[in-house]
Formats: sequence, C-alpha cells, structure tokens
Amino acid sequence: NQPMLDHARTRMVDDPRITWQQADAQALPFEDAQFDAVACQFGAMFFPDRVGAYGQVRRVMRLGGHFLFNVWGAIEENEFADEVTRALGHFFPADPPRFMARTPHGYHDADVIRADLHAAGFRNITIEPLDAVSAASSPYEAATAYCQGTPLRVEIEARGGSLEEVTRYVANALGKRFGEGPVSGRIRALVVDAA
Repeated sequence: NQPMLDHARTRMVDDPRITWQQADAQALPFEDAQFDAVACQFGAMFFPDRVGAYGQVRRVMRLGGHFLFNVWGAIEENEFADEVTRALGHFFPADPPRFMARTPHGYHDADVIRADLHAAGFRNITIEPLDAVSAASSPYEAATAYCQGTPLRVEIEARGGSLEEVTRYVANALGKRFGEGPVSGRIRALVVDAA
C-alpha cells in the first residue's frame, strides 16, 4: 500500500534503478517477462486468489526467473501469536478473535502451497522452514504490537472490548508464559523459491 511504499522510500538511498509503484498482486500492471525475480515478504497469505496472484507473478517473470516469498508457519510454531490467540479466546469466550490463526498463520501447509504454485504453472519449487526468535522489551510491548498494530485490532474492537483493557489482559498472559522483563518466543516461517 502507498503508506508502506512512502515509508520504504524514506529508508532507501535514492537509486535510479528503483521504481516505487503500488500494484495489485492479482492484476500486476507490468508487461510479460519483465523481471528476473519477484519477491513477496509475508503477503501471500493475504491474497484472496493465490493461484491467480501466482499466475500473475509467473507471467511477469522472465524464463529462468525466481519467485521468492515467505509465509508464517502454523500458529502453534509461533509462540507469541499462539499465546495472544489463546488469551483472546479467554477474554472473548463466546466469539474469540481468530485473525492470527485464520490469516497470517492460516497458509502454512507446504503441500497446499506447492499445489497452488503448480496450478499457476510453477514446476521447480522448494519450501524450507526457517526458525528464529522474536523479542520484545516487555510483554506489554508484544501485546500492543499484536492487539493494536495488526488487523486483529478490528476484531477486538468489533467485539466491544476496550482496546487498552484487552491489551493489558494479553500482556498479562504473555508475562505469565514468557516472564515480566524482556521477552522472546520461537517463530517459524516457510521460505519458498519457485521457478
């Protein structure tokens, strides 16, 4: 989206080889065979039509090009997101917000990803897990990031909860599991290379 591009533009040295352009991944506004590589960082899980978007990527790639992207692993393999989702389930037991499990962590099955890429015409596909550690200066900082800095916020507000009260509740749950000072938790992503 344009605000993200504007932010990126401020962080990059001016380079005449870089053009910043907002585009819809499902209708890329580029001619066929224009790029040697296409990269997408934690975006594929948001595509309404993944096969269609992958087909667009394949169309704009040159022969021998690579499509490199990553998606989050299963929510159980991402400790902060998992604990946040559990805590919200306790806070809203009748209608728990499931955004994290449904969307960012909902496209983690390597067989499904491979089948979608095959359907779009890709044949050489590697999918590798990548494990790392996520860190925050406090449980409250991590809770704020999830509850107020992601689309999860919309689900919380739609249920009528006080955003600050919910954030504190989630921070408390994170503190019980990970400690009260600086916290860290295991995260996993899948890194995909398709040609």
